[in-house]
Amino acid sequence: MATTTNPAHVAAQRIQLALIGCNHRSAPVAIRERVTFTSEQALSAADELRRRGILEEAVVLSTCNRSEVYGVSTAGPGTIAEMEKFFVSFHGLASVDLNGALYRWTGSDAVRHLFRVAAGLDSMLLGEAEILGQLRTAYGLALEHGATGPVLNKAFQGALEVGKRVRAETEVGARPMSVALAGVRLAERVFGDLRGHAALIVGAGAVAEQVVEHLRNRGIGTLRVANRSLDHAQELARRFGGEALAWESLEHTLDQPDIIVASVSASNPVLTRNALERAIAGRHGRPIFVIDLGVPRNVAPDSTGLYNLYLYNVDDLGEIVEQNRKAREAEIPRAESIVEEQIRKFESWRIALESSSIADDLRERFYLQRESLLREKLGQLSDVSPEERARIAAITQELIDRVLEDPTRRLRHGGGMRGRLGAVEALRHLFGLDESAPRKDKKN
Repeated sequence: MATTTNPAHVAAQRIQLALIGCNHRSAPVAIRERVTFTSEQALSAADELRRRGILEEAVVLSTCNRSEVYGVSTAGPGTIAEMEKFFVSFHGLASVDLNGALYRWTGSDAVRHLFRVAAGLDSMLLGEAEILGQLRTAYGLALEHGATGPVLNKAFQGALEVGKRVRAETEVGARPMSVALAGVRLAERVFGDLRGHAALIVGAGAVAEQVVEHLRNRGIGTLRVANRSLDHAQELARRFGGEALAWESLEHTLDQPDIIVASVSASNPVLTRNALERAIAGRHGRPIFVIDLGVPRNVAPDSTGLYNLYLYNVDDLGEIVEQNRKAREAEIPRAESIVEEQIRKFESWRIALESSSIADDLRERFYLQRESLLREKLGQLSDVSPEERARIAAITQELIDRVLEDPTRRLRHGGGMRGRLGAVEALRHLFGLDESAPRKDKKN
């Protein structure tokens, strides 16, 4: 069920959009796998952040290459620090464990990062095909769960628009690259023609399906699929002319494939060092090529270095990543211009939202001062009748309304104010609107 947060209530204070996270640039897979969120954990984290009052709105985005928490708060500059404490503690880590791995953005910098993620400009594989769908899913879950509000709704809807425009208006999305395709191309470098070779796919999700399709397109020989859900494995194998394996038989068949691609959602490795050692021994000197696309990793890290095992993970696709970037880097400026255009639109909306509240806040501040003054002065005048007191109250209220009439109209409808955040902040500071004050109904 979507949130019913009132935009006017959010606008009554300065809006702070904040982001904390890590990605393939800031942290290796050994760290990223320790801070991933399942869909359930993402919603649980959003709930807890809001319950503690750290954030009013929250969305968690977690993929194989990034874990990020986006939020909205009116609590001020301490928000990022509180988000970081939560991020670390949620995964049972200490701050030192993520030293140097986290990035922190606020305001338009946070919006820019989100929009660049949606555009595929912040991906390991420039213009990768999956990230826009992953972002849409993360936002959709948070929206349905009631974790978002007007600000993140506007930001994520803008991000989805950026992603669509970049792929439609530039060549960044042409010949889309994916982690699955990069892994298959890496196998081609090792084996050359894949025809006649045997492959085992561990997993039956979206990435595994892409791997199977790419292998079939390249004429792979024997193709097997193993998954915890045998039904899913059978469905994927049936569609591409392969064979499904029961999960329980996985370790007993590891000596048969030349290529193993693992892409399973699991908190612990599904392929252990001992299992791979036994598989290598059963191949009589023939090597095994293993691509681990899981985050957390599906293959035990201590398997690295086993004789005749060629093990690669998502961080080992560097050369293919670089070639992919070079083929499209001429399109980056065009994509960045779309990002900046959408940022300006979002900032105009945000500033207009804040600006429109200043008139109401000013009127409330003046009403409070008026009531205080009337109590003080009229309390000293015992000869003023109730009728005269009411008349004085009405006149002073009318004076306030007249004084604020033009400023209110300009703030709410004047386009010139929307581009001047400094002017908005100056007004708040000038009239003390950032200071906490008791709020009450506006009466005569």
